[in-house]
Amino acid sequence: MYDITYTIHGTSMEIVEFSLFPGQFIQAEIGSMIYMGDSVEMKTGTGGGIWKGLKRKLAGERFLVSQFKNRGIEKAYVGIGSYYPGKIQMINLGAHDGVYYTQKRAFLCATPDVDISIGVTKRLGAGFFGGEGFILQKYTGEGMVFIHAGGTIIRKVLNHDETLQVDTGCLLGFSPTVDYNIRMVSGIMNPIFGGEGLFLAHLRGPGEVIMQSLPFSRLADNLYAVMSQFTATPQKDEG
Repeated sequence: MYDITYTIHGTSMEIVEFSLFPGQFIQAEIGSMIYMGDSVEMKTGTGGGIWKGLKRKLAGERFLVSQFKNRGIEKAYVGIGSYYPGKIQMINLGAHDGVYYTQKRAFLCATPDVDISIGVTKRLGAGFFGGEGFILQKYTGEGMVFIHAGGTIIRKVLNHDETLQVDTGCLLGFSPTVDYNIRMVSGIMNPIFGGEGLFLAHLRGPGEVIMQSLPFSRLADNLYAVMSQFTATPQKDEG
């Protein structure tokens, strides 16, 4: 495992600060850097060839990734954060048999011994509903992954055969021992008037499940609904 020191700061909009010793580096989502020391060199690239970039792109992330490496002779700092309010969760892949799954766009940063690729894809309402995919990111390796959750993080540990139903947007990640599937919400009235989505993620233990209380898609929809009220074209007075 890549030994690196970090501290998570903040409350409603957390950032993670890394203490990089000479020669150490991290990989992070493009545009996530908040501050860095003078001896830290930022380099943007695929992080290991075109294939690595393609795997991230297929998993819902950007083709390129930023690397921050301490080129100096003393310890230096790098601060990484997301672009909307929420919490940061560290996932130690070594504690999950070297594999973990998260929702796409959850990735914030990671140690260099972590590989990001496309995970399991579930078909949502194939045919009648267009068959859009629910894509998961797969992290492999022995290092640490830092993911960002909108709102608050909720962590559940499911026992063997214990089940949990989660809104697909609120499902943030789970360990590889968890069995999951996507099912349509039962009943005709619930999807239309219930205010929820058409589909729920069904998860069966054993294993860890991480959820977020305010996914970015829900935040964006609410902001759009409010802003549209102020930007609506006023009706002309015909009198």
